Amino acid sequence: MDIQTTKLNVMQKIMGVSTASLLEKINDILDDEMAVAYTVDGKPLTKAMYNDRLKNAEQQLQSGNFTPQEDLEKEIENW
Repeated sequence: MDIQTTKLNVMQKIMGVSTASLLEKINDILDDEMAVAYTVDGKPLTKAMYNDRLKNAEQQLQSGNFTPQEDLEKEIENW
């Protein structure tokens, strides 16, 4: 089955849903799996992946593992 057929089948099923709780579950799944951001290389990031990267960045900042802006500005002058 191709992607377009699958999309149409899913949409038809969703249109037949009559309970808010099931629609909320479907919405939650889509929120979790859909791309909310992209890496500098253009790779999609899900919400969980994005949050993991934020946590990692915060840990790096707290541990002092970063380059100060002044150092970056000096580096740019040498380009």
